[in-house]
Amino acid sequence: MKRFHYISGLTIALFIGLHLINHLYSVFGAEKHIELMNTMRYLYRNIIFESILLIAVLIQIVSGIQLFFVKRKIASTFYDKLQIWTGLYLAIFFIIHLSAVISGRYLLQLDTNFYFGVAGLNTSPFNLFFIPYYGLAVISFFGHMVAIHNLKIKQNILGLSPKVQSNVLLIFGFFLTFVIFYGLTNHFNGVAIPAEYNILIGK
Repeated sequence: MKRFHYISGLTIALFIGLHLINHLYSVFGAEKHIELMNTMRYLYRNIIFESILLIAVLIQIVSGIQLFFVKRKIASTFYDKLQIWTGLYLAIFFIIHLSAVISGRYLLQLDTNFYFGVAGLNTSPFNLFFIPYYGLAVISFFGHMVAIHNLKIKQNILGLSPKVQSNVLLIFGFFLTFVIFYGLTNHFNGVAIPAEYNILIGK
């Protein structure tokens, strides 16, 4: 179970890394974000990669939930607990997010691009849900990776102990989350949502 979880996690982490780079690009505007997304889609939006990614996500959800119930009884350190709780949140997030993207693409016939992701994030009162929903997802991803780093890395890097390394990476994750939200909300002034995406916010 751990082996399947680890391998599927690496596959998903590769995609999420590209996804977060794409979201970071939103600081240059929605058009630049969509332009980079369309370029990246040549890599990951094909039947082979999408099938592998979907299988990896399903494995991650099932194995992650099972590992949560096993490890929560023995988790003692901060990073042990961070690993299991961020893993649980990511499993829940994957279920909701994957369902939303599939529904948006095939039922609503929408391009699940920048505007699909930020419609609720930039509209009140929906942002009361979407801000913590997306924010916790990004932080949980970094928290989960940092917890694994803390578990596996035993040597100093750049003169920093494994614990200090983990703390620095976790702080970096919080900073990156802030920057991503800065871009996805058009530098906190909000984003004008195209008419075809108003269905997502009840208009």
